[in-house]
Amino acid sequence: MKKHFIGKCILFTFFGIALVIGLSYLVMLLWNWLVPDLFGGPVLDFWKAGGLLLLSKILFSGFGKGCGSCKGPKAHYWKHKLESMTPEEREKMKNKWKCWGNTFNTESEQ
Repeated sequence: MKKHFIGKCILFTFFGIALVIGLSYLVMLLWNWLVPDLFGGPVLDFWKAGGLLLLSKILFSGFGKGCGSCKGPKAHYWKHKLESMTPEEREKMKNKWKCWGNTFNTESEQ
């Protein structure tokens, strides 16, 4: 089981790095295709495009606490689902999905 976990970690790391490289390259291509001709802006190299991608991530979405599914349109659904559970079921789910943090605390727990 430990080998399987290590293999998954290596695979997710590889795909994460490939995703960042691909997105940086895509930002570079789009920027260099549009911005210099339309606005007279500079041409970006790969590293500057990666920096621009990171800067936009920080400015527009931040590095907030919790996972992506803990926010957004399904947050209300999960809050309602947790409120309808018994305290034991709720605790079991919170332990299983630790990324919930304080996002889904019901009024009785606050």
